[in-house]
Amino acid sequence: MSRFTNPRSRAARVVAPLAAAASVALLAACASTANAGGADASDDQGAAASGFPVTVDNCGTEVTFDTAPQRVVTIKSSTLELMLALGLEDRIVGAAFTDGPVPDEFADAAAGIESLSDKVPSQEATLAAEPDLVFAGWESNLSAEGAGDRATLEQLGVHTYVAPAACKAEGYMPDPLTFDAVFAGFEEAGEIFGATDAAADLVAEQRAELDAIEPNDDGLSALWYSSGDDQPFVGAGIGAPQMIMEAAGLTNVAADVHDTWTSLSWEAVVDANPDVIVLVDAAWNTAEAKIERLEANPATAAMPAVQQGRYVVVDFPSTEAGVRNVDAVASIVEQLGAR
Repeated sequence: MSRFTNPRSRAARVVAPLAAAASVALLAACASTANAGGADASDDQGAAASGFPVTVDNCGTEVTFDTAPQRVVTIKSSTLELMLALGLEDRIVGAAFTDGPVPDEFADAAAGIESLSDKVPSQEATLAAEPDLVFAGWESNLSAEGAGDRATLEQLGVHTYVAPAACKAEGYMPDPLTFDAVFAGFEEAGEIFGATDAAADLVAEQRAELDAIEPNDDGLSALWYSSGDDQPFVGAGIGAPQMIMEAAGLTNVAADVHDTWTSLSWEAVVDANPDVIVLVDAAWNTAEAKIERLEANPATAAMPAVQQGRYVVVDFPSTEAGVRNVDAVASIVEQLGAR
């Protein structure tokens, strides 16, 4: 039996690292008064020349950055790894809710970054890091029960920014998510952090890598199996799984569900009879555990894809919009070619 459970795990290379600013922000509660003093004309001219202020409409919340953030708390791997890819590790004062180790290319840069929490950090833990920005991977990270709601943090002088690909409101949620949208998010982050050159280099490199991938042309259908026992939680028709599978040459059996993710019945999976099953590998729900589940279920055990071990594996951080998506496409194509 052939099982394709050795995905290539590489992330976009760190490009054009920037020298991080060395200034230290005040306590969050005092941050709103940090720049209360007047600025002279030369300061105004300098800000304009640097591209600031920058105002963004972020998931329906307008945020204005008078200067580039210097003390950042990241929530989720997608935001942490984007900052590392832009060479901004010295501006990260804490990371939380990461989905596993960073890729080897980022290991040295991430070594000194403090982990604030394995889950969404509390507002108390977030403010204790004295950030001037909370960079969140999901909108739900920014709530009174989590790191703090956006309005409250803003009142305390702490800006908030959500990865645009994770916006959920109508008119803001990518529909469908595309690589152009992912790359636009990198570019907007570059503007916010004063790292436009590094962002442009990152986008150019990832576009070139994506263009160099030759999608699988075997006409294979696929199920993107993320989690779930009684019901599988799978990649649907407009999110990152769909974007990645389509670029790899796979036809998503749940593509007609107009959502980023969805739950299916096992009966629906059996009826779809995918040629390939994409398994999401997470520390809390491994690819091997999913294989055991598929083989233990009499209905799915009879599927040809399960009987013949037609699996490909992607690591969990690759499943959300971020710097690993292009590599996920390349990895899937590579695993399919190894059949």
